[in-house]
Amino acid sequence: MDASPFLTGQYLLAMPGIGDPRFSRAVIAMCAHDENGALGIGVGATIEGLTLGDVLGQFDIEGAAVADTPVHFGGPVEPQRGFVLHTPDWGGQDTIDVAGRWALSGTIDILRAIADGSGPSRWLVALGYAGWGEGQLDAEMTKHGWLNVAAGTHLLFDTTAEARWRAGFAEAGIDPTMLATGAGTA
Repeated sequence: MDASPFLTGQYLLAMPGIGDPRFSRAVIAMCAHDENGALGIGVGATIEGLTLGDVLGQFDIEGAAVADTPVHFGGPVEPQRGFVLHTPDWGGQDTIDVAGRWALSGTIDILRAIADGSGPSRWLVALGYAGWGEGQLDAEMTKHGWLNVAAGTHLLFDTTAEARWRAGFAEAGIDPTMLATGAGTA
């Protein structure tokens, strides 16, 4: 999927009461969104008990010099597939630029580069992704469910996963505790 305009390079924040427990308090870094569909990486939650060291170990990559950071829950689609969101100062065979804001890589070469210190200056690792078919996300955006925010890369690289959802709403000037989770009837 080509990294095209629309919501690419922005964040989707799950509204309170979205109705799908997999996306409760979700923060999705949108990497591609065009007429064919959309792809984003969840950055609002980590996978308990799984770290970068565990992932490197599964590929027999020595990474003792790398911080043993948590791995993020990227989304429910292909949860065994790994992705790295990173600064655009590194590029590999499959790296795509995401609206000039960050980059996305999904092959083992980035893990090797991170482990040996030649990788991007900032990064986070995720398993799985959030994906939408043709027109699906556009339809969801017209209903109560998602808020898109054009926050800076500090939301990815300087904010903890646990704080990203609230920080994303703060970027938009919204207190999420003041949002209704449903609508009444008159």
